Amino acid sequence: MYGFCVVKRVIQEPVKRCSSLDSVRALLQFTTILPLGELAPFEAFSRRTWIYPLAGYVTGGIAAVLVLCLGFLGISHMIMAVLVLGSVVFLSGANHLDGLLDLGDGLMAHGSREKRITALTDRQLGTGAVALGFFILLLSIAFLTELPPLTMACAILCAEVCGKGTMAFLTALGKPFHSGIHALLHEKARAIMLPCTVLLCFPLCALPVPIELLVVNIVMMVFISYSMRSLAYRLFGGVNGDIVGATHEIMRAVVLGIFAIGM
Repeated sequence: MYGFCVVKRVIQEPVKRCSSLDSVRALLQFTTILPLGELAPFEAFSRRTWIYPLAGYVTGGIAAVLVLCLGFLGISHMIMAVLVLGSVVFLSGANHLDGLLDLGDGLMAHGSREKRITALTDRQLGTGAVALGFFILLLSIAFLTELPPLTMACAILCAEVCGKGTMAFLTALGKPFHSGIHALLHEKARAIMLPCTVLLCFPLCALPVPIELLVVNIVMMVFISYSMRSLAYRLFGGVNGDIVGATHEIMRAVVLGIFAIGM
């Protein structure tokens, strides 16, 4: 996967001028499994992490089209919900889900901060991982099941965009507690560009749903970002890539819940 080799590449690559297209291609190669040809310079994305929501338009857009196709075929809402949620997890290579599972272990660990960090960062999956993973996924499916196909399509698109928005916020604002991909991205991220992240969410207002619902989701995107940063600081002393990915999964469930309640 692109993400696992990126640390070595960033260290070895010389800094060079990269186009906006390179930034988007590197973003999609970092956050999805889409076949996009030769790897783009990671430097192109690492200096523009505020564009994270663009990846949400891609994954959420694909999932939204899937919803509309399944709805046209008359597939039941439960099956649609499972397939749609599975599609966005699959498109991301389950990397964000992996972060959610790791966070579950970190939350359930007892003892010192060091023990929590060990549980968060090791490759073993424990009861906490299974419990948190099942809870968020099942909750997301339950929320999706409550929605008709057109609203479900809008909800999954909005959820993916806002979920990626939280990743941009945590990347820029979340002080890392150890070296890794998050530390490299955080070093180059500029918090001053986060208003642009919010602006990238504004095209969602064109969706055929009440604009108040979309405004609430964008506000919650910022709120969840700061809340998860606060939790990470208190429990782990900082943020890492697992926490960033977990926040995406949690934000998706929050957005779907807002749609289920508001519609």
